[in-house]
This record gives sequence, C-alpha cells and structure tokens, in this order.
Amino acid sequence: MKNLGFATEMHLKLGAPSSQSIESLRLLRAFMKLERQQRCEIIRLVEDLATDEAIPEHPLS
Repeated sequence: MKNLGFATEMHLKLGAPSSQSIESLRLLRAFMKLERQQRCEIIRLVEDLATDEAIPEHPLS
C-alpha cells in the first residue's frame, strides 16, 4: 500500500479484518479481472444456485 499512514489509521479505527473479509476481497479482485461476459456468466450461475434452479434434485432426497 502506498500510504502506510492511511492503512495504519484504518487499522486502528477498524481493527484487523476477518479472514472472511479478506477472502471476499480476493474473490472480488479476481472477479473484476474477468472479461465482462465471464462476469455475467458467473452472476447468472450464482443467481441460479441461489434459487436452486441449477442444481437438480438428488434422487435420494
């Protein structure tokens, strides 16, 4: 980080980020590096998973 004073100040105010927050930021950074079409496909997949449309029901359920 270029401005260590800012980072130090934010750390003192907010504390250390959780590992879940750090992983979320890593995923966001990776997502933003994808091509637009790939991002759209991922969003569609996640929406389908959230509504269980993309997952066929397990026959033993």
